Amino acid sequence: MRRTSQPGIELIKEFEGFSSEPYQDVAGIWTNGYGHTKGVTKDTPPLSEDEAIENLKSDLLEAEEAVERLVIVSLNDNQFAALVSFTFNLGQGSLEKSTLLKKLNGGYYHDAALEFGKWIYADGKVVIGLIRRREKEKELFLA
Repeated sequence: MRRTSQPGIELIKEFEGFSSEPYQDVAGIWTNGYGHTKGVTKDTPPLSEDEAIENLKSDLLEAEEAVERLVIVSLNDNQFAALVSFTFNLGQGSLEKSTLLKKLNGGYYHDAALEFGKWIYADGKVVIGLIRRREKEKELFLA
């Protein structure tokens, strides 16, 4: 099983942000740590940053497995990490139906990288944080 590189983990941590306390994200989902949602409620006790990092590594497994399963071309560590960040944020269904994946699996790596910038909307509105995240994912993918 391929795992996300440290630069990929740092990118995800940067954009997810850390919260020891549970909070409701923009979609109203209870979250804590670095984007951790499994079992989190408003009554979940605070967690340490070390606990949050362990949760993140565990939570990344689903995105890592999805990238491994869906991508049929070879990826370097940076490309893999960028796609894991994308999938962790948007879900494997978004990667699966994306033009990004179609172009990538067709061998058009550069064209695929340009697709990151199209995934900047939440509830039909452009989100500045998503613009920055997609740009960083694209940069990592092309590095």
